[in-house]
Formats: sequence, structure tokens, C-alpha cells
Amino acid sequence: MAATSIDEYIAGLGGDWRSETVARLREIVDTAAPEASSTIKWAQPVWDTNGPFAYVKAFRSSVNIGFWRGTQLDDPAGILDGEGERMKHLTLREGDPSPADELAGFVRQAVELNREHGSPARTR
Repeated sequence: MAATSIDEYIAGLGGDWRSETVARLREIVDTAAPEASSTIKWAQPVWDTNGPFAYVKAFRSSVNIGFWRGTQLDDPAGILDGEGERMKHLTLREGDPSPADELAGFVRQAVELNREHGSPARTR
């Protein structure tokens, strides 16, 4: 059965390092954007303020945190990956530290971009 909440999503990962990583990323996003709503969309945790701005997706050997407006984020350290026109993500593997300060900054920027420009999920 598919997860219907972020708690279920985390529990469904079986308590391994991915569960801990998703929980830590959730804490970072929730702290940086306390006004955001969070839910499961597209089978993954998604945070929304005037449209979706961040998601977390666990894979077998990695966890991604991504941003709908990733190409618009100020990323001086160049830690975000992505080849698309809009989205970028950070891939974390077992043992990788979560760059909390950088991620919190991306979250705050993404929320502000959605406030300024509206939902990035709407059609052009």
C-alpha cells in the first residue's frame, strides 16, 4: 500500500539510513518553512507554499531532495544537480552529511520565488 503521510513514507523505508535521512531532511524543510504544508504527492513527500517548492524521494541507494525552481536558486557551492530547465536536486548516499544550512537557504529561496512568481506546477 502506498504511503498517505510523510510518517508512513518514512516508516515504509524500513528504518535504515534512508529513513533517518528523510526524517532529517523533513526537519530541515519544516524548520526553514514552518508555514508550508506537506503531503504525499507523486508517491513522495512534497512541500507546498503557493505551489510545490521541494520534494524528497528515497531510492534503493540514495535519497534526493529537489526543488521545483532549482535553476533559479542561488547555489554558490554548486551542490545541486540537474539538467532540466527548472528542477534541481541534491543526492545523498549512506554516510553523506546533510548540508543543513545550504538546504535551509534553498528552502527559503524557493518559498520566496513561489510567493513572487506563483506555483511552478502551473502550465505555462
